[in-house]
Amino acid sequence: MRFVSFIRRGQDGAAAGVLDGGRIRPFRSKITLADFIALDPSQRAGQGFGDAFAAEEAKLVAPLRPHKNVFCVGRNYLAHAEEGARARGQELKLPDVPTFFTKAPTAIADPDDVLDLDPTLSSEYDWEAELAVVIGTRCRDVAEGEALDVIFGYMCLNDVTARDLQKAHVQWFKGKTLDHTCPIGPSIVDASEIRDPGKLEIALTVNGVEKQHSNTSNMIFSVPKIIASLSRGLTLEPGDIIATGTPEGVGFARTPPEFLKDGDVMEITIENVGVLSNAVRLRAPVAAAR
Repeated sequence: MRFVSFIRRGQDGAAAGVLDGGRIRPFRSKITLADFIALDPSQRAGQGFGDAFAAEEAKLVAPLRPHKNVFCVGRNYLAHAEEGARARGQELKLPDVPTFFTKAPTAIADPDDVLDLDPTLSSEYDWEAELAVVIGTRCRDVAEGEALDVIFGYMCLNDVTARDLQKAHVQWFKGKTLDHTCPIGPSIVDASEIRDPGKLEIALTVNGVEKQHSNTSNMIFSVPKIIASLSRGLTLEPGDIIATGTPEGVGFARTPPEFLKDGDVMEITIENVGVLSNAVRLRAPVAAAR
């Protein structure tokens, strides 16, 4: 199943359901996808559906907006770690454990949204295609061999990054968490439909030109290892999102460096998961909030 959140033409507010080919089957109850994920699996199975309608009658929005920060893993593909070290003129030192950082919930953006990015804040907005994991079970201290059992599903995520802010602040949070820098979706694919999250092709294009192309088999830390490491002493909850890292081909490490320009269109494709597309609008805000 492909779970979606959507706004149907002529209706106010978002609803949730399942995308079935070219049609959407909405949940019969007025339940959000976040609330659905939080249900016990037996309760999820009892959720009925209303009348299906053509997908063209609705706009898909971010499948869920988590209450907590999005968990992210940095430098999790060997070739990406190598290109980053080379671009910074540093010796490559691979981490012994996953490098975690977070993106605030306010960074979440909808699929097909135009990402409004402020050029007065950064001149180095960069792309990062990532496989995202959505947790479906409240858990802690998860054994690696049981980690796949706590996953609700998978989706595409673009970890858009302001590289100059990332460098200026000497840590990753500020440059990673500006508004509109975490588009997700367009759907969450049920975990049962992904036999092995470690064997998926992942790619990103900008204006149709391929910039990233790899396979999740090239991760340094697998999805089960990430969940096991993150959950040690830290409770994960239904609806938590974990971004599992990006492969090589990011803009700042290219020769010469490349960064997003006004009007650019990014498209992420992950095998059996989906396609996430977002355009970029670079413009200064009319007035700063007080």
